[in-house]
Amino acid sequence: MEDYINTTFFTADNSTNNTDSEDSYSETALHVAVGVVFSLITICGFVGNVLVLVVVAVNQQMRNTTNILIMNLAVADLSFIILCVPFTALSYIYSYWPFGKLFCSLMYYVVHVTAWASVWTLVLMSLDRYLAVVHAVKSMTIRTQKNTIIAIAILWAIILAVNIPSFLQYNLKYYEYEGEERARCADWTLQLSPNVPTETEAFYWCFFIFAYAVPLLIVCTLYFLMLRRLLCGRSVGTRSAESTRAKKKVTRMVVVVVVIFALCWLPIQILFLVRLKSVPEGSNFTLQLVFLVWQIIGICLAYMNSCVNPILYAFFSQNFRKAFAKIICCGRAPVSLRVEFERTSFHRNDLNDEARQQLNIDCQKDNGTCTNGRTYVTGVEDEGL
Repeated sequence: MEDYINTTFFTADNSTNNTDSEDSYSETALHVAVGVVFSLITICGFVGNVLVLVVVAVNQQMRNTTNILIMNLAVADLSFIILCVPFTALSYIYSYWPFGKLFCSLMYYVVHVTAWASVWTLVLMSLDRYLAVVHAVKSMTIRTQKNTIIAIAILWAIILAVNIPSFLQYNLKYYEYEGEERARCADWTLQLSPNVPTETEAFYWCFFIFAYAVPLLIVCTLYFLMLRRLLCGRSVGTRSAESTRAKKKVTRMVVVVVVIFALCWLPIQILFLVRLKSVPEGSNFTLQLVFLVWQIIGICLAYMNSCVNPILYAFFSQNFRKAFAKIICCGRAPVSLRVEFERTSFHRNDLNDEARQQLNIDCQKDNGTCTNGRTYVTGVEDEGL
């Protein structure tokens, strides 16, 4: 993405502009500012996502389908933060790409892979919520940790394969700046002709459709069905009402995570499509500046999405909040957070009346030992995160 803030904006006109030094100073200040912002994103995102991984890994009671998917989202965000953001920040600070051709291609491959992995993990999270809310009984044998891990493995295999073209699409672009040859990591297909090549247009349209529009459409459909069930479904008994509240709480958190993702990635997605039809190279300075500001805002928002999810987990989940505090405070949570894990986190309290009745039947079939029922409980013990 950083290739869109490149030499085509300010440096293209510097050779003939009477305000060379002023423009150069403005560009340098802007690049340093963006580099500082990216550095902050790197630090916050690294700490937050590592905390998420550690919390779920060391707390056995939090290893459930929803939290396994949250771990996968953290892995995608962490990969993006480690392999992309800091190097982009350094390239802005230095105003050129110092890391060579191979890492140029690799970095943008990781950018696209992690973007795809994030949005399709959100689809899996939404599907998990849909099954828990709408098909609580039927999904007991489906929503298991094993099936979740298999789904994640298949997802990564597909995404790694379909994004191979992005590895081939980025290369070093050499240009002369104040008598010095520099390199910028950029989409080389945009340099082939004044017009955007057909294959490049197809690439970015596919990115928009399959890594943004279609996944979000699926998510919206699933949440519409869930909302209809939650609003129109009947709650029988106190425990059923408690289970419904737990489901609503988890579902609300996932909805917010999805909405934040959609908002953070919308500006850069629109920018990609606009640039396909109107590349402002050679345009007047004002138009170049408008595109530059739009690009910086869009890229910063997209990058920031990788560090906001842990904050959302802490805000919506008491379990995550307590676990974060315990790690930060070196193994001892503050007094205000020393509470039992939410009763809705696991075991029987997550079951609605229909599921509990089915559980009792299975226990009776097993001569009262309830081994089959315990298996079912494990499959649905994640309603409270």
